Amino acid sequence: MKTKLRIFCIGLALLAGVCPALSQVTNLGIAPAPGGQSVLYWPVSTTNFVLQTTTNLATPNWVTASNAITVNSVVVTNSAPADYFRLLATTNTTAGMVLIPAGSFLMGNYLFYNSATNDPDITGNLAASPTNVYVSAFYMDTNLVSYSQWTNVYAFATNHGYNFAHVGAGKAANHPVQTVDWFDCVKWCNARSQQAGLLPAYYTDAGFTQLFTNGDNGTTVYFSLMNNGYRLPTEAEWEKAARGGLSGLRFPWGNSISQSQANYYGTTNSYNLSQNGYNYALTNGTVQPYTSPVGSFAPNGYGLYDMVGNVTEMCWDWYGTPYGQPTTNNPTGPAGPNGTFPFRMIRGGDWIDSIQFCRCGARWYIYPYTAVNGCGFRCVKGL
Repeated sequence: MKTKLRIFCIGLALLAGVCPALSQVTNLGIAPAPGGQSVLYWPVSTTNFVLQTTTNLATPNWVTASNAITVNSVVVTNSAPADYFRLLATTNTTAGMVLIPAGSFLMGNYLFYNSATNDPDITGNLAASPTNVYVSAFYMDTNLVSYSQWTNVYAFATNHGYNFAHVGAGKAANHPVQTVDWFDCVKWCNARSQQAGLLPAYYTDAGFTQLFTNGDNGTTVYFSLMNNGYRLPTEAEWEKAARGGLSGLRFPWGNSISQSQANYYGTTNSYNLSQNGYNYALTNGTVQPYTSPVGSFAPNGYGLYDMVGNVTEMCWDWYGTPYGQPTTNNPTGPAGPNGTFPFRMIRGGDWIDSIQFCRCGARWYIYPYTAVNGCGFRCVKGL
């Protein structure tokens, strides 16, 4: 461990030097551990804190220490480059969310090369041949962001210096919000984080010092996976969550779909078990039913509702093919927009989309400044 350890307590602005031996300073201590490691610890009575680390206080880039959330100790490797640590008080912000466990999964169109069940229409720019990726654990909203939830945070945001290109719309308070663009959703995530007392994820500079509160088309947005605030899922996170712990299937529950399972537009297809047209549970099949209330259909294996159908969900990633992933470990998509396709990825299909877009491996994209009535979102947050 470094010979000098500085502990930061949010709200106290307290600095304390700690020697690399068993000691106790401001209710925090450090003790040697086997294998060239040390244990940083705090009393059992001090709960709901997250430990973060940075190498530079002048321009800090705080990174959450491994396994340091709602715990009372964390193992820190002696050779780690970090010189500084801080404890952030956290609140219970996971109500209405479920934990998506960490792990590897095969992302993409599992049936791409299966001649018996091949889906030949997943081709070209949206080709999704399988790719193994690893995704860390995260929390995801069980439901799409509803119109009532949107308006609540929107009011907070506009009273705290935020500007949006679109006010958002919804058929009713308990229906998903729609007619918002990607930039609106990202700013809303920041406002929701601030409202909950969390560290926002989106900024307009690579040093994460300028919070993204204003701007739309043409604004460069940076995000930190390490901050504990709300954000849009990456494309990999979305697909892992949508599959609900299953693998090798078109949909979160199997290889066929019916309108008793999701709000989509039925078309003639071997895996459509319902009539053609709009959802018959909501209309007679010829009149546009629009969205359905969030949570109207059964959840997937992770307890998530409307992962396919209702409204398509926005993701963080720029469009890329195949996936445009620079890494298979927590991939976040291409570093920037494709000159030919400057789009952000959307997933899941919606109430007006044909059945093909409801598949877990199907991909589509949207201009980040475009707002349509078939596109909404849900939030995720790190541990």
